[in-house]
Amino acid sequence: MTRSIVAARSMDSSCPIARSVSVLSDPWSFLLLREALLGRRTFAQFRDALGIATDVLSARLATLVEHGIMERTPYREPGQRTRDAYTLTPAGEELKTVLVALQEWGTQHMPSEKPSRVRALTRASRQPVHVGFIDDDGRKIAQDAVEFVRIENPSPVERRP
Repeated sequence: MTRSIVAARSMDSSCPIARSVSVLSDPWSFLLLREALLGRRTFAQFRDALGIATDVLSARLATLVEHGIMERTPYREPGQRTRDAYTLTPAGEELKTVLVALQEWGTQHMPSEKPSRVRALTRASRQPVHVGFIDDDGRKIAQDAVEFVRIENPSPVERRP
């Protein structure tokens, strides 16, 4: 089965994890998100920061735009042709949580002797942040107190504000 058929089936899935993975299906997507969170906006900035092939970069940016994670905004520098800048949408900004979770997991389970040059800090106090589980009443829940369960007849899930 080809990747496009698998992606199409995943997008029709009732599982939000399958739908998400069908869009964020390769490491480049996450690295592009990281670079966007670091302030990169242009094709050249992404290409230079990541060393990614231009055809792969074009395809990944197009997918992220198509699925509302990034948006394309025309810009023009003096003496140059009009080009597109790429910025995160609110949905793209929400993936910050996923990237912090991946960063924490990688630090814990895939350690490196080189210190990370990218850290998630609060804007105001510059303190490190961490990802955790919070229930609907706002209480912090321990990871070992959370489980995945299959629901036979699920009711529609309401979007959280």
